[in-house]
Amino acid sequence: MTDGSRPSERVVDVLLRALAALPWSWLSVFGAGLGALTYAVAVRPRHIARVNIGLCFPELSARARERLVRRHFVAMGRNAFATARLWWASDEEFRRRVRIVERASYDDALAQGRNIIFLAPHFLGLEIGGLRVSSERPCISMYRAPTGVLAHVLLRRRSRFGGVLWRHDAPLRSLVREVRNHKPFYYLPDLDPGGAQAVSAPFFGIPTPTLTALARIARLADAVVLPCYTRKLPGAGGFEVTIAPALTPFPTDDALADATRMNAAIEEGVRMMPDQYLWTYKRFKRVRRDGRSPYE
Repeated sequence: MTDGSRPSERVVDVLLRALAALPWSWLSVFGAGLGALTYAVAVRPRHIARVNIGLCFPELSARARERLVRRHFVAMGRNAFATARLWWASDEEFRRRVRIVERASYDDALAQGRNIIFLAPHFLGLEIGGLRVSSERPCISMYRAPTGVLAHVLLRRRSRFGGVLWRHDAPLRSLVREVRNHKPFYYLPDLDPGGAQAVSAPFFGIPTPTLTALARIARLADAVVLPCYTRKLPGAGGFEVTIAPALTPFPTDDALADATRMNAAIEEGVRMMPDQYLWTYKRFKRVRRDGRSPYE
């Protein structure tokens, strides 16, 4: 290979391409096994998932919450293997295995010539959903610079259909210009706000630091915001992408109201497929109770 990749990266390429050649039924079995193994040995991620699910679904019994944690890890394993397969699948197989099942709001926005932002929460199928919408119309995809041997694979696969990769810390002005030029923006909303502009908005009833960037970008780009949820189908099935009706009213002049509306849209998606939200991410790490993080 002459692409400048390192030997470790070339090995990863070979392994993932070999994985992509396996039958879907095998990938489902191997993925479920990987997920079950991860659940058994990954103590810290399992703890984070338990805390998150306990906070978001206090109405469930302890046994039901633990079943959801197990299902989540199995879903993670299956998703990982299916994603690797689809990264190198033919265009025909990719579109057959990844279907947009609800899209009326998207088609209406296109017909009206609207600028579009996809609100894409951190579900396990996030990568595949972004590729699917980009396969029809190249999208801007937000990312944090990946590290490790998978970094080069992630960046190349994310731009497979001509998508524009936009770093989360890049100038906002250039992003708005791209959206105004009718490039849809695949926006990941539920990130750690860090030192960025944020408000405390409810998420599953918990006041949670929440970024206000979505409303600001939508206003500057004169864009409609469409929730986009990607679901891995059971077993050897592929993926389904649901593009929900636009957020309304949005944006408003009230940053808290906008963040609350955004979080409500994320919560709606989570309740549709609770095992496929990224529960191993510390969504509530900046929430303090008695001065302590819930993950301590």
